[in-house]
Amino acid sequence: MPVGVFQCNCIILGDPQTLEAIVIDPGSETEKIMKKVRAHGLKVKEIVHTHTHIDHIGSTTALQKETNARVALHREDLPLYENRTEQAKFLRIPLPVVEKPVGVDEFLVDGYAIRAGGLEGQTLHTPGHTPGSCTFYFPKVAETGILFPGDTLFAGSIGRTDLWKGDYDQEINSIKKKLLPLGDDIIVIPGHGSKTTIGFEKKNNPFLIH
Repeated sequence: MPVGVFQCNCIILGDPQTLEAIVIDPGSETEKIMKKVRAHGLKVKEIVHTHTHIDHIGSTTALQKETNARVALHREDLPLYENRTEQAKFLRIPLPVVEKPVGVDEFLVDGYAIRAGGLEGQTLHTPGHTPGSCTFYFPKVAETGILFPGDTLFAGSIGRTDLWKGDYDQEINSIKKKLLPLGDDIIVIPGHGSKTTIGFEKKNNPFLIH
């Protein structure tokens, strides 16, 4: 579900049996997110972040207050999370919309399990776009499994590395070592834009085929 001026793909995953849910990257438009949550009768248990650029965390505080969900992100992205005011200035986002960040309940690490009811995903630390960038892999969602890489991998591109502590070589290494080996049929839903598959990116992404 694209949200905000930057059209961040906010993801809501709900277990149809328990109605427990996970929200990934609530970048903006809290009420839009909550409308979807309420429409399906979901109980948000955890809010997780692929990284903490402001377009991926803009509604974290408000959503946590609405749901009392646990908040999780990678420790290496904590400086970004805590300095959203500076991020807002850099991106010329009006400061009144920037709230003081809610506290972090869990720090993501490689292998951290994300659970809500029968849903279970695995955290892969994939630094490069930011030091704490993470990818979430849900092998049992859809027939092929689904990958949520945030801004690490896009359809036909990769995340920019010219922002705070971005590292191009590290990002390429994260993609090639941790994402591409997972399987060609896996669906990839990036942080912005359209979905793709691992196999398509292996063959067609100009950053990965040279």
